[in-house]
Amino acid sequence: MSEIFSGDFSTMWSLGLRQPIQHLTWDWWWWLLMLDDEDGNPSGKQLMVLWSTKTNDLVHVNKTPWKPQGRPSEIVDGAYNIDGMVCAWWYDGTRMYEPILKDVCKMTIVDDSSSHWPSKQHKSTGGGAIIPQLDIDCSMGLRSDLSSFWLHLQTTLPEGHQIDFNLDITPWNQTLSHARHLQSDYLGGMGYDILRIHGAKVHGSIDGKEQQGTAYFQKVCVQAPSPPWYWGVLHFDDGSYLDWFLPHFALTVTSQTPRPWKQRDINHISLSQGGLFHDAVHNRTERFGKVRVNKRASSLSEASHGANPGAPLPEFFVELQNGRTLISIHVQAIERAHWHFDQPTRGGLWSHLTYNEYPLSVVNIEITDEYGTRTRDDYTWIRGNAEHSWGILH
Repeated sequence: MSEIFSGDFSTMWSLGLRQPIQHLTWDWWWWLLMLDDEDGNPSGKQLMVLWSTKTNDLVHVNKTPWKPQGRPSEIVDGAYNIDGMVCAWWYDGTRMYEPILKDVCKMTIVDDSSSHWPSKQHKSTGGGAIIPQLDIDCSMGLRSDLSSFWLHLQTTLPEGHQIDFNLDITPWNQTLSHARHLQSDYLGGMGYDILRIHGAKVHGSIDGKEQQGTAYFQKVCVQAPSPPWYWGVLHFDDGSYLDWFLPHFALTVTSQTPRPWKQRDINHISLSQGGLFHDAVHNRTERFGKVRVNKRASSLSEASHGANPGAPLPEFFVELQNGRTLISIHVQAIERAHWHFDQPTRGGLWSHLTYNEYPLSVVNIEITDEYGTRTRDDYTWIRGNAEHSWGILH
């Protein structure tokens, strides 16, 4: 187990890495936590929290209007304010609550070089925090010694029950808990920058009850229209990690509603294919350039509390191949959280994006390499989440 997070965190609390483009530039910090379930649900519990800001005059987020007022204000001694939005959903092992937060607010971003930082020793190693200016605590930060993140979240569920998340996120192992950067540049100043932590451990409490699990993190600046995509991530009990990403063209790119399972949601043409497997058994990292994702309607459907009660939930069949290793996966969505965005664009028209997040049940997995084949039975638990989007925001 690693004692501190490693890698380059110098851009962790920075914005303006790219010259902003109106309607396109979007910055966010995103945590996905996959937690143990005391009732034995193999899929566990899941919490997603997103802090974001956007260069845009207006965007509707699940029908809530958001009018970001320009770029971050002038930096004052290592701290600055942004017009942001904090969003979250919570799957308690039985039911999805989405959203549990959807608040437009000012946010303060501060790094540990500022005199505002509480530690007497000011550093510039990556420590810092993002603090929404709300009556409740929805802050997230990284301690200066890089030993742990904290995540605090207070909110009220639809039934009126207040819920309090007080969590620490610590390194898991040297491979998964290393900050990794990914960057791509397109024409016209478009592109993206991503800082990711593939895996970490979670400890703390939810409503005073002890909780533990694992977490995935990404800090993103993107300024380009995003085509529909499939993405997924799995954490394994032995410290392994797997993800896949398949942006694609489909007729769903023209979709203007969040309603799932349209007739056109059948076939797709991949624009690129990628996958990553940190294999703890053989202590190596595998990259995949051949990835296939097929989606079908499963026997499960959205419950009465969902946005579309009765709509079938998907199951995904994923295959990753690189010439040495073949991974075949069958996962099933057990709940759905979704965010739909509607944004005015040129000529008085509106563009739309629906972004779905699905807690997963791993039905089966086969990992075949030169050493043999591993299956679902070789793991005590595997937990994950999958995404599918449609429409395009521009």
